[in-house]
Amino acid sequence: MTLAEKIRYLREVEGSLRGLDRPMTQHELLKAIQAETGNSISQSYLSQIEGGKRPHMTQSTRTLLAKFFKVHPGFLVDDPEGYHTELTSDLRTTEGQLDVWLLQGSERFASDREVSNVLIKLAREKDTRRCLLLLGEILNTPGLADRLFEALRPEMARHNGRERRRT
Repeated sequence: MTLAEKIRYLREVEGSLRGLDRPMTQHELLKAIQAETGNSISQSYLSQIEGGKRPHMTQSTRTLLAKFFKVHPGFLVDDPEGYHTELTSDLRTTEGQLDVWLLQGSERFASDREVSNVLIKLAREKDTRRCLLLLGEILNTPGLADRLFEALRPEMARHNGRERRRT
């Protein structure tokens, strides 16, 4: 995992811990750091770190973020290629990659709250891979997705049905 991915992940976790049901924004994070530690970093610096433009940060920034997020400062660096903190199978590695990918997707679709929330829920599932495989099977079964949508979200199914009839 890269430093940028770790910071985005920590913002997501911190937002959840604070009851936001979404990742903390960079601005919210910086305000909380200032309020809780009395120290600050600039939003542009944080943005450069998260965007991968700054693969390393100063020791003082690393210490500040580690203190705020309650992680070891050594966590706030890029992991070496193929690095794992525990004995894992290739399947578990896939699971972690899927979770990071889904959390990043939730950020990209922040303007669509429903899609963003579903991606976060999926990433939080114990077996993300299994959930995606199940979704694939649902989509492979003709008409099943529509029937499930009608049963679970009838108001949306009626709206989509009207849209289909108009086109």
